[in-house]
Amino acid sequence: MPSRFRHAALVGKYQARGIRGVLEEIAHFLSRQGLEVSLERETALNTGITDFNALNPAELGKQCDMAIVVGGDGTMLGIARQLARFDLPMVGINQGRLGFITDVPVGHYAEALAPIIAGDYEEERRTMLEGSVVRDEQRIFDGFAMNDVVVSRSATAGMLEVKVDIGTEFVANLRADGVIIASPTGSTAYALSAGGPILHPGIGGWLLVPIAPHDLSNRPIVLPDTQDIQIEVVNGRDASVNFDMQSLASLMPGDRIVVRRSKHQVRFLHPRGWSYYATLRRKLHWNAGVN
Repeated sequence: MPSRFRHAALVGKYQARGIRGVLEEIAHFLSRQGLEVSLERETALNTGITDFNALNPAELGKQCDMAIVVGGDGTMLGIARQLARFDLPMVGINQGRLGFITDVPVGHYAEALAPIIAGDYEEERRTMLEGSVVRDEQRIFDGFAMNDVVVSRSATAGMLEVKVDIGTEFVANLRADGVIIASPTGSTAYALSAGGPILHPGIGGWLLVPIAPHDLSNRPIVLPDTQDIQIEVVNGRDASVNFDMQSLASLMPGDRIVVRRSKHQVRFLHPRGWSYYATLRRKLHWNAGVN
């Protein structure tokens, strides 16, 4: 059995109503379990919690050996990108609505965390995307994404035309409102609402999903994650690219968005008996009508 953890990072969705009390309760629970506790600095500053050390994400990654993230999937996405390079395992406590990757209900945190802290858990690793925007052979933007990279038009602009290459091979020219490159984790996010399939996180692949394509034959496609994906803006104005919550507006014709598999992965710890399929059943209501 893995050794016991010693130092927990605590990260919270500090904008949520009532979050201070929840975070303080969890922090004191962790302390009673014998762990040193450090809060992420913005979480501490915005909640007014002063009983524990406050560290920035890089300091958390270097000093802590696990992270507890309280909020929704957006909170997890934001901190996961920053902590992945430290190989820090994370537990998600869901105080949001859907919670595909923050899977422990906030009302059951104690019964879930106690065995995990003692070393009894299920562990999984999720792949990440990384990429850049190239203009006139110069990189002008870099980003990481756990869910997806989205190239899209503005609300008032016309349809985009983009050229898609996989590795060194031309695939298609697409005319659409945009295109999504999603990881298996992101397959249950924007890509799903745009008509893409769900990918199991154990699959080494990406989704390429056109958003409202002009040609109905332009369908989502599952791609191996071993080759770069290149999206070139052929035509369109007011286009933007979004790496999860990191955005670059004002893409220009000729700009290339190059996306590849990151060398970093996100580590999740789940309570023993956790099941990805059970998560899908619960979150997507696949068990409706079942006794």
